[in-house]
Amino acid sequence: MTLVSIPANPVPEGASAGTLKTRDGATLRFARFAPPPGRKGTVCVFPGRAEFIEKYFETVRDLRARGFAVVVLDWRGQGGSGRRLEDPFKGHVRSFKEYETDLETLVREVMLPDCPPPYYAVGHSMGASVLLCVARRGHRWFDRMVLAAPMIGLPPVGQTRFARPVIKTMRLAGLSARYIPGGDPSVKALGPFLGNNVTSDPVRYARTVATLEANPSLGIGAPTVGWVAAAFDTMDWFADARFTADLRQPIMLVAAGRDEIVSTPAAEEFGLRLRAGSHLVVAGARHELLMEQDRYRAQFFAAFDAFVPGTPLY
Repeated sequence: MTLVSIPANPVPEGASAGTLKTRDGATLRFARFAPPPGRKGTVCVFPGRAEFIEKYFETVRDLRARGFAVVVLDWRGQGGSGRRLEDPFKGHVRSFKEYETDLETLVREVMLPDCPPPYYAVGHSMGASVLLCVARRGHRWFDRMVLAAPMIGLPPVGQTRFARPVIKTMRLAGLSARYIPGGDPSVKALGPFLGNNVTSDPVRYARTVATLEANPSLGIGAPTVGWVAAAFDTMDWFADARFTADLRQPIMLVAAGRDEIVSTPAAEEFGLRLRAGSHLVVAGARHELLMEQDRYRAQFFAAFDAFVPGTPLY
């Protein structure tokens, strides 16, 4: 299993890539990056929906510079992992429990046997949601979690676009594998920088586009009805006050002040309910905090450095 390398986005040092098979038959791609001298542990990076390992090469370098080994996963149905449906651009799942299975497979087959402890996790958007789910189920694989723009809830415009009754009715009608109304296989990340709602950094945006152009099979299109219904189920769980009542996992939640993809107020409210965590809002940042301008990324990593033991404070 190879990683896509282009001049603007070369593979970091110490890389090895492979595939895993989950207990329910999904094929997952992962990449492991060896620790530098004076290692401090391992950080597992869990991307958001429609993202892929190569998009996080810069973040891998940032983490290795801090002394960590790094592991990055492609969730089922996206990146270089296997696709369930005939249309490969549908990133479809029936439940986020399937993603929890992906995460557990990576932990048990790669992280625990092959990576140095202690273990930490960084999750973005959907990846952050999956980390919260496994933590709530009592799995303490990670000493600490840092969540970037977690998908706790949707902004009002998102709620209008993906109306819950319509989506859930379509799921009940057996239409889970269809694109959401108005959706198609077009890879949104290949669109022009002007008007995008994920980052204000044109260079990092262009880097993602160039990587996808080098290997279009890494991309996916609009979500399916089933994926959106599963996301609503998960967000409903987060909204239940009992979710945080028994959550003991140390968590740092970092939200984006200008997020149009997920709800920053919902993330702030969730952060206030955490018993063993804290939260921060990066004013002015858009959804993809780790693909944002340096001034916003620096605030994310300042929070990471202050929260993760053994990280130097810059």
